[in-house]
Amino acid sequence: MRTARPRGFTLIELIVVMAIVALLASIAAPRYFNSLQKSKETALLQSLTVMRDAVDQFAADKGRYPESLQELAEARYLREVPEDPLTGSRDSWVELPPPTDMQASGRVWDVRSGAAGRSADGRLYADW
Repeated sequence: MRTARPRGFTLIELIVVMAIVALLASIAAPRYFNSLQKSKETALLQSLTVMRDAVDQFAADKGRYPESLQELAEARYLREVPEDPLTGSRDSWVELPPPTDMQASGRVWDVRSGAAGRSADGRLYADW
């Protein structure tokens, strides 16, 4: 005669499986968050490059620098002011005026991120 063994998992089996899942998650999570931060930094560099190019094209066409990033969008040099990927805001861009020795009109000569902190290579985001 055989006794019927109840089907299912024992507590030990469940604990072992949960420990394996926790170990795999602890290995994968830091890599995921590092790649997420790197993608934000790449998007920031791309946005800065596009906006700086648009400022230069505006200045070449109009003979002056724009008064704001919004003016670039209104003049269709940009479709819209991009969102800063690190701050999640369109209003956090820092607009730098032309140097005084240039004798140029307009308020936006360069654009920088308003995000605080440092990148993975140690540079300040505000210096990009």
